[in-house]
Amino acid sequence: MSACADENSAAPRSAPPTVAGTLAPSDPAGRPGLDAAEEVARDIDVPWGLAFLPDGAALVAERDSGRISRVVAGRAPEQVYQLPGVAARGEGGLLGLAVAPDYAESRYVYAYFTAMTDNRIVRFRLDGPPEVLVAGIAKAGNHNGGRIAFGPDGMLYAGTGDAGEAERSRDPADLNGKILRLTPEGRPAPGNPFPGSPVYSLGHRNVQGLAWDRAGRLFAAEFGQNRFDEINLIEPGRDYGWPEVEGAGGADRGFADPLLTWTTAEASPSGIAIAGDTLYVAALRGKRLWTVPLENGRAGAPRAELRDRYGRLRTVEVAPDGALWLTTSNTDGRGDPGSGDDRVLRFPAR
Repeated sequence: MSACADENSAAPRSAPPTVAGTLAPSDPAGRPGLDAAEEVARDIDVPWGLAFLPDGAALVAERDSGRISRVVAGRAPEQVYQLPGVAARGEGGLLGLAVAPDYAESRYVYAYFTAMTDNRIVRFRLDGPPEVLVAGIAKAGNHNGGRIAFGPDGMLYAGTGDAGEAERSRDPADLNGKILRLTPEGRPAPGNPFPGSPVYSLGHRNVQGLAWDRAGRLFAAEFGQNRFDEINLIEPGRDYGWPEVEGAGGADRGFADPLLTWTTAEASPSGIAIAGDTLYVAALRGKRLWTVPLENGRAGAPRAELRDRYGRLRTVEVAPDGALWLTTSNTDGRGDPGSGDDRVLRFPAR
């Protein structure tokens, strides 16, 4: 059987450094400093999705329980929603979260989750039932994708996995192994490369990270199989090669080559975020945070930060005040939980 890049690593992690108990000021124009972490929340059960409300509080999703909590530094997490119908198994469950750009008026929160029969995208208000926007994304014990985010164009993007059936990835009529681009109502977005289809790009194995730079370019993180994990610069209608290609080497056959690759032991990249000209990549099996300089859509040499300090890292996001928020993923069945796991950490910008 082929190995999956998101397998457990036997490498031990060192004891995490002491974290601060108060919220330090953060400069939205600054750069997140990674030398001092603040613990915002602890004892969270497999945190996966994280999205910020307009007031700076975060919504954090727990994969296995379907709970969504409001997290504010200095206060205990407060459960604010229980998503019905979550069927957690393997890597499936309550996955990505996104907050509507017009949340102050619409009050909509979006979620990607695994149900009994499929993966789905829903939206809801915190005081109301969910509305199914997209259904029929095939589910499996792994390769469910799950990251969702609103782009600078106001459209909702979703990364899906191949659900263990690689041939799905290159079929433009299939929702799996794709990046989807949707209107806030869940319909195919205007201008998509395949008319009437939500498919934005194809040939993906398992997309778990989405982020845009200041010029509006979309970057995505993707799990490889046995050899190479990827960061891709996403262009509409492009085929990123899976299952024909893992890593680079497909350009002469019309596939889009990745910007960056790592060995699967170094990465298993999940969430990504961009602050200024730096791409941040949370690594699960690699148990580190990769920082990558960006310039005009090109990537510089990656640097490994926080290696083995906090264990497996799932989600990284930039808060409205410029701070970098990071979730651990040591209680997901593949980690080595320590005291306080799983945790939400904050790194203020200076």
